[in-house]
Amino acid sequence: MKHILQINEKDNVAVVLKDLQKGETIQIRGESILLKEDVQRGHKIAIDPISDHEHIIKYGFPIGHATKSITVGEHVHTHNIRTNLKGVQTYEYKPVNLCQHVQQSKYSFRGYRRKSGQVGIRNELWIVPTVGCVNGIAEKILQRFEKEIGHIYPFENALVLKHSYGCSQLGDDHAYTRTILLDAVQHANAGGVLVLGLGCENNNLYDFKKSLGDYDEERIKFLITQEVSDEIEEGVKLLKDIYEAAMYDEREPIPLSELKIGLKCGGSDGFSGITANPLLGKFSDFLVSQGGTTVLTEVPEMFGAETLLMERAANKEIFDKTVHLINDFKEYFLEHKQPIYENPSPGNKAGGITTLEDKSLGCVQKAGTSVVQDVLKYGERLHHQGLNLLSAPGNDLVSSTALGASGCHMVLFTTGRGTPFGTFVPTVKVSSNTPLYEKKPHWIDFNAGKVLEESSELVLEQFIEFIINVANGEQVNNERNNYREIAIFKNGVTL
Repeated sequence: MKHILQINEKDNVAVVLKDLQKGETIQIRGESILLKEDVQRGHKIAIDPISDHEHIIKYGFPIGHATKSITVGEHVHTHNIRTNLKGVQTYEYKPVNLCQHVQQSKYSFRGYRRKSGQVGIRNELWIVPTVGCVNGIAEKILQRFEKEIGHIYPFENALVLKHSYGCSQLGDDHAYTRTILLDAVQHANAGGVLVLGLGCENNNLYDFKKSLGDYDEERIKFLITQEVSDEIEEGVKLLKDIYEAAMYDEREPIPLSELKIGLKCGGSDGFSGITANPLLGKFSDFLVSQGGTTVLTEVPEMFGAETLLMERAANKEIFDKTVHLINDFKEYFLEHKQPIYENPSPGNKAGGITTLEDKSLGCVQKAGTSVVQDVLKYGERLHHQGLNLLSAPGNDLVSSTALGASGCHMVLFTTGRGTPFGTFVPTVKVSSNTPLYEKKPHWIDFNAGKVLEESSELVLEQFIEFIINVANGEQVNNERNNYREIAIFKNGVTL
């Protein structure tokens, strides 16, 4: 294994692949470099002399500028780099070659075809509270139901989508809660849903039901707990009705073109943009080539690399929507009197990521090279196959929930530092480095760190096979551990 990697031939820094000590000599580009200080794996060293205020180049693009002169072999990080980013920008439509071919897919998976025509990769029973006040009641209903039935087959899992919202909210804040919960109720991974209300919340069940539109009345039931004498008994009865309707559910062959996958990263490190994120990018391109759908989100982690997405917009309309996606999120920061570029996180910095440009240029690699077909608002559901962008923050819980709410069957989540979190759809953890995979096998599902040791094409083939197995029903760690959370974007006044 190499000790150091220059990602792009234009780069004046290289990434250290293992912990190195001051005084060690390393080879790169046929030259010897003497390390001037200790450098941890994932961090950067200068491979060319860099003058004060000169651009630091990584991935072939500036990731900031030097705050002092840097000599060859010096550690390049937060102590001698600053971001180049500032303010809200204007953009010009400059499309690149947008030729993209969708081929006849030879791949398929086994999923559940719903009455609506949608496809699910899980057959689960969910209770969706309209308000956090009934979370405890929902759990008791589910416990009683499971005890009386003795098993939940044909359902593969049963859970309550607990949250703390649904009342005392106004404006967009209230709308976001209702929209995300409506999306969840209609998600194809649910074979049945009980929508559980209290009765006095502003996210009231009558309006919620109207907003739902057409729905499968055998699979979606409603209960207002204040209107019945024994809410547990009534809830169990409704779950039994759903259970009877689902008795004969079974998997059937589904073309890969109907698979919808979210792309996410969290706890990134200096390897994320070298191994895990590029692997997801190649997978995204593969799935799009099969007629499938991928979704990239975490808008603040596009800042500094947004033009790479804008130039791939399918047309001027999609370009304009992408500009709004970026600038609207910047305005959100400014409205709250917060700095736009207060990123990366302490964990990112410890892992070797220095500036937001450094982070973003690594993050957007999850989207591969495909044409951007659509841009979705927060809470909006998918309309178009291919690569989509989705408005949501970088926060792991909120953005993963938004991906599930958009209709994604699963979320692919790359990480260099590790996280146990999972949202209400399967959340596949992909490690950027092998030590993390070996340390946390109960968190991590796939090791992208082996890209540094094996053929990237071979690893991609293994990853495709793994993801198809997950779509077929193989559980991932967040499901085995029962780490299932939803989080809703909070943006407004609480009464």
